[in-house]
Amino acid sequence: MINAKPFLKWAGGKTQIISDLEDRLTTFIKHTKEIDCYVEPFVGGGAFFFYLKSNYKIKKAYLFDANKELIVGYKVIQKEPEKIIKKLKIIENEYLPQKFEDKKKYYYEIREKYNEQRFNFDYNNFNNDWIERAAFLIFLNKTCFNGLFRLNKKGGFNVPHGSYKNPTIYNMNNLLKINKALKNTKIILGDFTKSEKYISSKSVVYFDPPYRPLNGTSSFTSYSVDGFTDDDQKRLSDFYSEMSQTGAFLILSNSDPQNENPDDDFFTTLYSNFYIDKVAATRMINCNGNRRGKINELIITNYEEEVAAL
Repeated sequence: MINAKPFLKWAGGKTQIISDLEDRLTTFIKHTKEIDCYVEPFVGGGAFFFYLKSNYKIKKAYLFDANKELIVGYKVIQKEPEKIIKKLKIIENEYLPQKFEDKKKYYYEIREKYNEQRFNFDYNNFNNDWIERAAFLIFLNKTCFNGLFRLNKKGGFNVPHGSYKNPTIYNMNNLLKINKALKNTKIILGDFTKSEKYISSKSVVYFDPPYRPLNGTSSFTSYSVDGFTDDDQKRLSDFYSEMSQTGAFLILSNSDPQNENPDDDFFTTLYSNFYIDKVAATRMINCNGNRRGKINELIITNYEEEVAAL
């Protein structure tokens, strides 16, 4: 068993609803423990992908994301696991022994380097510069406030330093397991529509787009400069309908706007031709601590499958 876990803390990660997602796999897949082709157009932290890789035989997989920094991280771990482990070990040895104020200074120095780097960085051709950039990404993610990935309007990473006393900068064994999990996997930078040519009747496709904000205060983070708007959600629903025609098995998760407004039928209208279930989840990050707790999320499929949890 590979048993890999996400290498980044990722707001909106799917660890807590993995069993709900697995319940919605077809009976045949759950019985055979095999998936011919797995496609994830918004890989993010990859929690569901890593779970499936640890518990099912996936013959081939295609992972996409529009976040170019995230794709750099995945490709470096896939291609050069030993090099990024070596670089992270150096960073860890420099950071952890310092007093808190010195750690804070070190963090902002790395953040500044990371932000300056992007102006002359070649995101299209893999080279040794990718090792350092991926290591900076992981370091910043593990030591910043709440493990957020947030960009300002200019595309700069702007999350402040966190208050962790002794954070785990990296997990060597997990990085090696991720490398193993990424065998027979193609990692592609781009909009979710790029996944179209890889989707067929034998595909399992999991859509995990940036969730639609439940209210005016919950959209506190942006993973790309442009964000993901209601128009993008509508564009995604059109794509979902098109891909359903291929015969692929589609699963999509998103926020349930009826947590805040019982009359908000945004998703029930967009996906009215499909099967919509509500599952309980915990809101882990919210600027208002009193609003953290159990809420509903939506899981939408283009096929009806008996679900043990229902």
